[in-house]
Amino acid sequence: MKKVLFLFAILCLSAAAVFAQDGVLTVDTSQSRGTISPFVYGSNLGQNAIIPLSMMDTAAAAGINFARLGGGDSDRYDLRKSIIEVFIFQARALGAEPLVTVRLAGGSPEDAAEAVRYANIERGHNIRYWSIGNEPNIFESTVGDDYTVERFNAEWRAIAEAMLEVDPDIILVGPDITQYVPLSVDGDNIVYSEGADGGHPRDSEGKDWLIEFLNANGDLVDVISFHRYPYPGLGATHDAIATIEDLRVNSQEWDTIVPNWRQIILDTTGREYPIAVTEVNSNSSLSCGGEASLDSFYNALWFADVLGRLINNQVDIAASWDMQGVGSRCYGLITSNGVRPIYYTYLMYTHFGSELLSADSSDPDVRIYAALRDDGALTIIVINLGPEEATKTLDLGDFEAAGDAEVWLFDASHNAEQQNSISLSSGAQITVPAQSMTLYVLPAA
Repeated sequence: MKKVLFLFAILCLSAAAVFAQDGVLTVDTSQSRGTISPFVYGSNLGQNAIIPLSMMDTAAAAGINFARLGGGDSDRYDLRKSIIEVFIFQARALGAEPLVTVRLAGGSPEDAAEAVRYANIERGHNIRYWSIGNEPNIFESTVGDDYTVERFNAEWRAIAEAMLEVDPDIILVGPDITQYVPLSVDGDNIVYSEGADGGHPRDSEGKDWLIEFLNANGDLVDVISFHRYPYPGLGATHDAIATIEDLRVNSQEWDTIVPNWRQIILDTTGREYPIAVTEVNSNSSLSCGGEASLDSFYNALWFADVLGRLINNQVDIAASWDMQGVGSRCYGLITSNGVRPIYYTYLMYTHFGSELLSADSSDPDVRIYAALRDDGALTIIVINLGPEEATKTLDLGDFEAAGDAEVWLFDASHNAEQQNSISLSSGAQITVPAQSMTLYVLPAA
């Protein structure tokens, strides 16, 4: 009898070891976390981004719901009427809500007010979202002046007031600072990532760009916006700075950064604001042709996880940089006659639901995101950032599917392609390929 009990104990320990190695992916369908903002599926349409008419249907299929006219050119060139018209034509063709950036460096309140008057009064474009300038916390290097946050606040406010005088219903987004990465927040004690090249959290006088902006202009701004490029590529060459291993662990930072942004905003203003990440990618330079460069599959996989984390952290707007690029401008979703891997990231998310659910993984390399669709179907995204295939057990609680689940796969060999349907229920095991994004659609009972 003792021998039988001993063998039984060994079997139990073995099963537990296998289960621990296997891991669990949990989805809680019992309580909604709220509606996912459709504007998290956004991208930039810089002044050089022109979607060919032959590619418009392809571009529209990506499900881009928010389009921003911004970037460094916003402070290099005047916002001509022809630029507004081309941008609006493209944004409307995509079915995207437009945001227009007026010039700050070298601009004036009169020019900004005229842009609003032309677009919304004369032309009737009804552009709701506007921003003022692009990345003022790098103006010292781009503009060349000793540009302080005090100067920025005064210039931003003068332009904002002039724009609101023309159309008081516009929504102002700002400050569009870049590389503002708070690692921890304890009252006034904020620890930043000081190595975030391409931008600094404080100006030359030691004043915090975000806090000072909120103190000066929190009464006028409606949405608080940031840019983030973890590997800004400021070297002498355009080689990819990030490696696959770099990107594999990097996406975790968003679960720290976004809550810390919210805490700083709340501590400073006493209220909550919508959050926008109006530029995001792994690299701000023309990083092409590497294993984890902007045009690589792994960059697209990294962005899939970043987007999932932004959704989980209930960001209101997220816009990749950028929508279209040709040749050395390899950060676009589309080219003049084709698409890049990141395009398929967006294509996969077109199948994702709109009502966010809690989901959790016991494996840091295997991420899970879940949402309900309007028809009640449960949609699950599983992203395997690791180099090996992974087998996991699904815990879906009380959810019961009415039939087999649709399966969509995006990996190095499959471009957001539908696979054979499978039967899925709570307790079932799934195996996802190495370095892959898999989406399951379980019909509601």
